[in-house]
Amino acid sequence: MSLWEIIAAEIGHATGAPFVPAGQGSVGGGCINAAVALEGADGRRFFVKLNDARRGEMFAAEAEGLQTLAQAGAVRVPAPVAWGEAAGQAYLVMEHLGLGGTGDMAAFGRRLAVLHRVTQGRFGWHRDNTIGATPQPNTPDPDWVSFWRRQRLGFQLELAARSGHRGRLQQLGAELGESLPALFSDYHPQPSLLHGDLWSGNYSFSPDGEPVIFDPAVYYGDREADLAMTELFGGFGSRFYEGYNDAWPIDPGYKVRKTLYNLYHILNHLNLFGGGYRSQAESMMGRLLSELR
Repeated sequence: MSLWEIIAAEIGHATGAPFVPAGQGSVGGGCINAAVALEGADGRRFFVKLNDARRGEMFAAEAEGLQTLAQAGAVRVPAPVAWGEAAGQAYLVMEHLGLGGTGDMAAFGRRLAVLHRVTQGRFGWHRDNTIGATPQPNTPDPDWVSFWRRQRLGFQLELAARSGHRGRLQQLGAELGESLPALFSDYHPQPSLLHGDLWSGNYSFSPDGEPVIFDPAVYYGDREADLAMTELFGGFGSRFYEGYNDAWPIDPGYKVRKTLYNLYHILNHLNLFGGGYRSQAESMMGRLLSELR
């Protein structure tokens, strides 16, 4: 059987209705996976992600992350339908949502706050996943500073060192790691359910104006980590933050800590793409350390 025959059979099995492909078209916008809109003879449509078979665990973790977010009932996500490996490729099939509508950003902010009210006892998650194409460890830890130091900041710095990014970057990183408790002296975050990769390219609105989030890197962490990333690549607009703050006021210390949380993503971009992200990461660490001196 071909890849698409296998995928069609899995869709039929998952939905309880036979699926006969009638057409497919590539969907742009991603830099990690190939994406295809798959339409059936009965008019049903699905969104399919494809990658090398070695990425099977990545898609399995993403599917479970989507299920976890859906169970919270706060912000809509595309429902995962089927995932696996076939014909040398990994695949993830999701419901196809007609995204691109417009909606109320304040309502979106309020819904994200509801998502963040979903908590558990420890930071992390029961399985590792990925942030972009980079492994993201999530070993549960009751201590947020320890979790962030080892599994976020420290992990990315270790990857950078393996790629030859040493010197000042590592020196600043080590100093910042030792100084982290000072950023949490009067702030004690809960382990909130996070999207984990919430930049402007990972949300949209349905045609009826419902906010939708996708491409998650789920774990339980400080809600400020999600909020910080919404500001990293363009921001979500003032109405979004007003709505969030109305639902769950943001701690004043966030203005400093958001640089720490976005440092994780800049280090990840350094590890993925190189370029000017090293100087940006060093600058961010320098700013944080100046706040603590």
